[in-house]
Amino acid sequence: MPQAPRHPAPQIHVCLVSDQAAANLLPALDPALKPREVVLMVSGKMRARADALESVLREAGVGVSRVDLADEHDYARLETALLEVASERDGQSIALNVTGGTKLMALAAQAVAVAANWAVFYVDVDTDEVIWLVPDRHRQPLQQQLRLRHYLGGYGFSLDEGIERPRREQRHDDLLRTLITQVGSLEQPLAQLNWLAQQAEDRRSLHATLTEQQADSRALDALLREFEDAGALAKEGAKLIFASEAERDFVKGGWLERHVFQTVDDLSRELGLRDKAANLVVLDSGDVKNELDVAFLARNRLFVIECKTARMDRPEAPKANDTLFKLAEICRRVGGLGTRGMLVSYRGLREEEKRLAAALRIELATGGELARLKEKIRGWVGVQ
Repeated sequence: MPQAPRHPAPQIHVCLVSDQAAANLLPALDPALKPREVVLMVSGKMRARADALESVLREAGVGVSRVDLADEHDYARLETALLEVASERDGQSIALNVTGGTKLMALAAQAVAVAANWAVFYVDVDTDEVIWLVPDRHRQPLQQQLRLRHYLGGYGFSLDEGIERPRREQRHDDLLRTLITQVGSLEQPLAQLNWLAQQAEDRRSLHATLTEQQADSRALDALLREFEDAGALAKEGAKLIFASEAERDFVKGGWLERHVFQTVDDLSRELGLRDKAANLVVLDSGDVKNELDVAFLARNRLFVIECKTARMDRPEAPKANDTLFKLAEICRRVGGLGTRGMLVSYRGLREEEKRLAAALRIELATGGELARLKEKIRGWVGVQ
């Protein structure tokens, strides 16, 4: 389909509300297409989705009107509701966004659009293009891409705090390289160090004391020197002193989140990744918190990565199955049907846990696979 000269932006978008918010938000927030008003056609099942869309659009300075549809399965009533929209706005420039809604809603809307001489377009969220169907067929690239705040807002979620995008710190590079390339040999001392950092956090302290057995461990001592060289902690005899609360969190497992975020950041241009963040805290309408270790947008879909360094085979530790179910639930609730999840674990999983991940459609990067994390993310993002 050819590219064609842009027409003047319609003053009004008529949108059919569905589970997928991106298709209605993208053109309404785009500088070249931004309307004065968006009319939301809302079925009973989609009222919460419409509330979320309305909030984002009003925040962006777009007026919003809503038409509640008593029965989205009654073609005649759908047509009547749409004809009233046309009659009330006679003489104004209107475009129908036919991407969302049910098939019956789309058919009724297109029939009214033809009768009322509306423009009609479809949004290809994979390519960031508007496909104009009426008055002439052509593709129009969108100028603006969705940010995490708008995308999540379109599904009724808000951010508890600002978006964190950690900068690469050169002092950590050698340490992260060592931790990733020596996965097998560092599991035991890393588990001990995690425990020490957790003990300090539980006491709201920056200090931890090694047990006699830990003080005699050559493997732990070598690992501590690596973290000490990176400026995360200092060792004075049997005492550990963490440089700050942030560095204590880094030692406790935050280093893996940092590594994953840096890997995502390195792939941004190659994979066309949109907005990205680490340690994202997302609130639903009931102020229930959902914590996302690493999240990014690609092809207007949300990708969520959960990072785990702790062993998941101990009684006191979160089980791998629980972690997988929790991640699958977050993907189901946050960000629409296309949201995808990945578990990045420093330690390997058992075969039954891998089968569960496959059944839940959770991608895995575990143990020795971390050395090939870029390759894993490339394949994951590229899967349709």
